[in-house]
Amino acid sequence: MSRIGRPILENACYHIITRGNQKQNIFIKDKDYREYLNRVRYYKNEYKFRLYGYCLMPNHVHMVGEIEKAKNLSKFMHGINRSYTAYFNDTYDKVGHLWQGRFKSKIIVKDRYLFDCINYVETNPIRAAICTAPYEYKWSSYAIRVLEIEKRGCLLDRLKI
Repeated sequence: MSRIGRPILENACYHIITRGNQKQNIFIKDKDYREYLNRVRYYKNEYKFRLYGYCLMPNHVHMVGEIEKAKNLSKFMHGINRSYTAYFNDTYDKVGHLWQGRFKSKIIVKDRYLFDCINYVETNPIRAAICTAPYEYKWSSYAIRVLEIEKRGCLLDRLKI
């Protein structure tokens, strides 16, 4: 039985979620988070993905953004997750799947909900009781986006509505 096609729209924003297989941790050490973000940086340039918000949780990832050509969304995520899996398996002497199936993506209209979605993503560590304020969690875009930390070489793109 074939899979149902993923809905894609040109000029739309997406809330993307990818989770560790069996909810296992996909980030063990700080260098793992940095490696994943390096892959996001590379593939966002490769596929012209504009990143507006993100949060890397120990066992899953949230990203909010838009891609120039909607048909490249799967290629963008495949590149990131495939290369990160190779890194993770090599680093921790593992084999097999790291991710729980395909990534999920939800289409977001560029309106108030887009900002609410970014806020939801960046406050995920608070709901998970990892921290008490979003600026305390270093693996989300909150400090970059709101406090304007890390201007040079920034991973985030400026939102244009």
